[in-house]
Amino acid sequence: MSVPRRVALITGGTRGIGLGIACCLAKEGYDLLLSGRRSLDQVKNVVASLRQPDIRVEYVAADVTIARDRDLLLEFARSTFGRLDVLVNNAGIAPEVRVDMLEANEAGFDKLLATNLKGPFFLTQAAACWMVELRKKSPIQRSCIVNIGSISATVASVNRADYCISKAGVAMATRLWAVRLAEYGIDCYEVRPGIIASDMTSGVHAKYDALIQNGLLLDGRWGTPDDVGRVVATLVRGDLPYSTGSVLAVDGGLTVPRL
Repeated sequence: MSVPRRVALITGGTRGIGLGIACCLAKEGYDLLLSGRRSLDQVKNVVASLRQPDIRVEYVAADVTIARDRDLLLEFARSTFGRLDVLVNNAGIAPEVRVDMLEANEAGFDKLLATNLKGPFFLTQAAACWMVELRKKSPIQRSCIVNIGSISATVASVNRADYCISKAGVAMATRLWAVRLAEYGIDCYEVRPGIIASDMTSGVHAKYDALIQNGLLLDGRWGTPDDVGRVVATLVRGDLPYSTGSVLAVDGGLTVPRL
């Protein structure tokens, strides 16, 4: 009997950390469903670069803040792949403008939390219900949910309070899902990146270059999307058993307390 192809859904999967994760899971033999807010035409070269003779890669333009888009994304997964083994909630945004929290506005706050926290929560809810359904039919199928958080869940930055609050929410959401889904054998993890070279950090490169040079990190370099992708691959392989609900920091030692 042939072994069914494993399928991973990665939001924000065509650039930055999401693309690093997609590359690593493709190497693990996963078929991929990627999503993002850009059109298919804008990402077609990236999608084509991930495809291999034995790896299927599809893309759906979807905004996780919109309920109908989330529904369409999972409907596409059902009709195209017929299964879902892994969900990686990676899509997220930084503040459009870094501003002191005494001057923050509600519109920016609402937009950021909708993208970084509310959207992933309800996408996880819908995906988890489907995973439960699949697990009941085939208990040996491994299911896994990975939330991409940030060191900003615990490291305070008063000029981007909305971002920090959203990532603190992601941390708690991961714990909640781990508790709720444990009875079904669905593992949930948070991967917590630090300073990663990506589109999101391009505007503050000089700032962090100086901080890294002055000893901010134990590993004196920028992190890469591949660093994060390899950790996610470790989780979805099941190489960290008996550890659902765990947080894995990929931060070069930034959050290690030192005297």
